[in-house]
Amino acid sequence: MELYKKSLKTLELSSVLKMLAGEAVGEYAKERAMELLPSNDRFQVETRLGETSEAKELIALKGSPPFSGIMDVEASLNRAKLGGILNTKELLRIAQVLKSARQLRSYYADYDGKLLERYFTSLHPNKYLEEKITNSIPVEDEIADSASAELANIRRLIRVAGAKVRDILQKFITSSSYQKALQEPIITMRADRHVIPVRAEHKGAIPGLVHDISASGATLFIEPMQVVEANNEIKELQAKEKKEIERILAELSSEAASFAEDIKLNFSLLTELDVIFAKAKLSYKLKCTEPELAEDTKVILRRARHPLLPVSEVVPIDISIGDGYECLIITGPNTGGKTVSLKTLGLLCAMTLCGLHIPADHGSSVPIFEKILADIGDEQSIEQSLSTFSSHMKNIVGILEEAGANTLLLFDEIGAGTDPVEGAALAISIIEHARNKGAMVAATTHYAELKIYATSAKGVLNASCEFDVETLRPTYRLLMGIPGKSNAFEISRRLGLSESIIEDARKRLDSGSADFEEVLALLQKQRKEMEADQLKARRLFLEAEEDKRKSEEIRKHLEERKEKAERIAKREAEQIIQNARRTAEEVFKELSRMQKEAAEQEDIRRVNEARAELMRKLNTYDAGISQEEALPDESPSRPLKEGDTVELRKIGTRAEIISIGSDGLLTLQAGILKITAREDEVRLIEGVKSDTQKYIERSEAKLRSLQASPEVDLRGMNSEEAVTVMERFLDNAMLANLNTVTIIHGKGTGVLRNAVQKALRKNKNIKNFRLGRYGEGEAGVTIVEFKQ
Repeated sequence: MELYKKSLKTLELSSVLKMLAGEAVGEYAKERAMELLPSNDRFQVETRLGETSEAKELIALKGSPPFSGIMDVEASLNRAKLGGILNTKELLRIAQVLKSARQLRSYYADYDGKLLERYFTSLHPNKYLEEKITNSIPVEDEIADSASAELANIRRLIRVAGAKVRDILQKFITSSSYQKALQEPIITMRADRHVIPVRAEHKGAIPGLVHDISASGATLFIEPMQVVEANNEIKELQAKEKKEIERILAELSSEAASFAEDIKLNFSLLTELDVIFAKAKLSYKLKCTEPELAEDTKVILRRARHPLLPVSEVVPIDISIGDGYECLIITGPNTGGKTVSLKTLGLLCAMTLCGLHIPADHGSSVPIFEKILADIGDEQSIEQSLSTFSSHMKNIVGILEEAGANTLLLFDEIGAGTDPVEGAALAISIIEHARNKGAMVAATTHYAELKIYATSAKGVLNASCEFDVETLRPTYRLLMGIPGKSNAFEISRRLGLSESIIEDARKRLDSGSADFEEVLALLQKQRKEMEADQLKARRLFLEAEEDKRKSEEIRKHLEERKEKAERIAKREAEQIIQNARRTAEEVFKELSRMQKEAAEQEDIRRVNEARAELMRKLNTYDAGISQEEALPDESPSRPLKEGDTVELRKIGTRAEIISIGSDGLLTLQAGILKITAREDEVRLIEGVKSDTQKYIERSEAKLRSLQASPEVDLRGMNSEEAVTVMERFLDNAMLANLNTVTIIHGKGTGVLRNAVQKALRKNKNIKNFRLGRYGEGEAGVTIVEFKQ
């Protein structure tokens, strides 16, 4: 475990955790952040990463949650549970924890999360205790008068007694009799008692108690005897005040103790949430993403950046290991970025296992490693008399002992510090031993033998840090699958070394090394050509995409214009139809009005003619009544009833009985006239049906013979016309004994449908009605069912 912690320190995880602590608010949360360690429990890592992602989402939606002022209250609560009295500072800390718990519950109220829900819903706000503490203790070291009625009364009495003392002393300092005796005309305090400054030579002028003497001895601070009793009263009240304050603090402490477990849980949850949201804020700060957790031991980092390097300066790298190869050999010039690449790989894996997001693009994935062990940097130790090689080797021995499946081993300049041939052979053997134990290995080196080993060995891949010979500077790009070329000759030539020396050096290279360098040079050339071709292809692809985008925009614009034109035309057509419909409705209304007026005038004319004809007949009969013999008194064969046809005896006109009054008076309908007559003034006519009865029988016969339709189409009608037609249709349908009928009103704006359904609700013969279903016409029709 010590070697693991040492490796994490070498990878500078502690520096990242320090940045994390800087994002936390509470002191205890900062400590927890610094103590964070990688986990090898897949579920725990998955949960931690998910919590960080949810916290990021919440910050984006609502901003950072309120964590300020949260301090550890466990010790105070334990003391309160034992009966101790907490001071105002401790109680205010407890109130702050309760306030934060309440605010956090409110902060999360309308968010539908999964992983963070258990933290927020487990919080136990206690507004009663929170407000009782804050109302009693407005600021530290101050108890409010409202804390208790007794305290308010005591303080009122203290103010009254104080005012009394000041009034008495004011008389002393304003009186001309004591002007010579006073050093200054002021009232001051000594030993919590009101006094006045008196000259030493006039101390007898004002009898009283001396509470203090100035440093020079020239001034005595005397409490006149007249105020001693009042000051004593103040002292007694102050003692009562102190006792009441102690009682209030004891009461608040006791209440806090009764909720101690809930408050402790609140503090623990708030601390956890503070750390989680600190991770989210760090993720935003470093522009991180959530990595995927690989099911196997494959590491893929896309455009990864070292988190401790400035975002604006660091060059992103793509690095992967485990996809068909479990060992990566990184080569390249000094200061070319080999060590940074190695550290980036190890540090981002460690951050993932801590539940932190990593500075890499989406699509990056990291497996669960049991351990990440690293040998990086100069381990030379003067105290232990160890050389660089010896100290490195001692560290490597420990790493190999702990290596196994699901471990990641990082070696910087493996085998360096000794004879190159022996060092290279030793490095290859160390790597092979680690691979045989199931570990994944990433190592940096300058040795050509390791480049050749990576080229020929199965499961080992070369990588190199690119170097620009033209500018003599590294680009810090990591090139996967390509071994690094030693650019010693090119760099020396650029720096002005004689060509003859360079040629002589070339001749001194063994043929194998020379051939290998030539192959690397050819590979580098081919790689650059391929990259140039890829860049050109990429540019052409982007141009094609841009052309496609523009074409799509033009097509979309034309479609929008077409749709707009269609909408305008449709709107204009609808406007024309509406205008025509309004005009038609106005014409129909005018026609109806004219028809009504014509009918009324015709009725008036007919009434006048009938009235004149009736009066003429009455006059004729009145004139000749004396000459006619009285008609025989014919009693009716049965009692008269409504609907009977009778004849007026005097004028011989037939009429129909409409109603019979309680006094026997008959109301008759003779044509369009209504007449009243006594029973003895009419004669019953048997076997004659009334005009109304004839009309009803004819109508019923006609309706019964009518073939009723099961549906009616009201489309194109206005509301008034449609309702009239519909009611006539419903009457026919009922007479034809139809159970259900269909009323077609169309979808449209819904005005006609609403008018139809409003009329149906008023019809007592309707059992129920509904809109059509699929296949029946849907919202364009209403299905009506009659009562049986």
